[in-house]
Amino acid sequence: MKAADHIHLRCPGNMGLLGCLAQVFFPRKPKTAKYAGNWDPKSKQPATYRLQQWILANRFLTKNMQVLVYGDWDAANPNLKPFFTATYKNNEIQPTIPRELNFPLKFIFVGSLVKGKNPIISCKALKLLQDEGIPSELHLYGEGPEREIIERFIADNSLHEKIILHGNVNSSDLKKAYLESHFLLFASKSEGWPKAVAEAMFWGCLPITTRVSCVPEMVDQGKRGLLIDSDPVQIIGGVKALIKNPEDYRKKVEKAMTWSRAFTLERFQSEIKNLLIRG
Repeated sequence: MKAADHIHLRCPGNMGLLGCLAQVFFPRKPKTAKYAGNWDPKSKQPATYRLQQWILANRFLTKNMQVLVYGDWDAANPNLKPFFTATYKNNEIQPTIPRELNFPLKFIFVGSLVKGKNPIISCKALKLLQDEGIPSELHLYGEGPEREIIERFIADNSLHEKIILHGNVNSSDLKKAYLESHFLLFASKSEGWPKAVAEAMFWGCLPITTRVSCVPEMVDQGKRGLLIDSDPVQIIGGVKALIKNPEDYRKKVEKAMTWSRAFTLERFQSEIKNLLIRG
């Protein structure tokens, strides 16, 4: 750190915690930190994560620092800078027409099949749609320990043709899946900047998501998606409301695409460069 022109930390984590403590002794050194987790002060976090947040936000201990956080949590604190991440380049933007809400409705889940991301909630929502006679299908992309539970759920409810596990796929296959789907189902418990939400919005796939981290800001409190609790009944309620009002669905999709397509890799690189120059 003493020899560096610029100190950059990646938090939260073990090395990030050590870095948070060490950077206190270099108050004049230009510094940035990427806080890749959920900064929401009301969220449940491990004690060591809370400690890192406290050190980074403390203007007495941490000086000459820009902490890149997902969401705008404390505009009065100059240490904190709302930031973003990106997946796609400017030249990947293509004209995308919002899908008609034709049947079967196509839902997609993207992410690790782990308890924290609640993939089983998406499966339960799909079953409820089937029970109510709404033709629909769910495609899950990702792998993880919850796969066995999902396979058992599919078998127990005879949903082999309605819930399809694709495993891990490459980016081009995932892009195609987004373009063919009406909705992203995302009932995660904790996130930083969920790329699946931003990616789905980029390709006109409307996110149905929990109120976690900066996601309410991403979907503009429901104007660019649907905000729900981890409740399958809420999910199908929102879907049924949009089926009755397809124009509302179209407007939400268009707003989602416009917002997401502003956050490209070129803009990301430019913002990183500006941080270093200012440092």
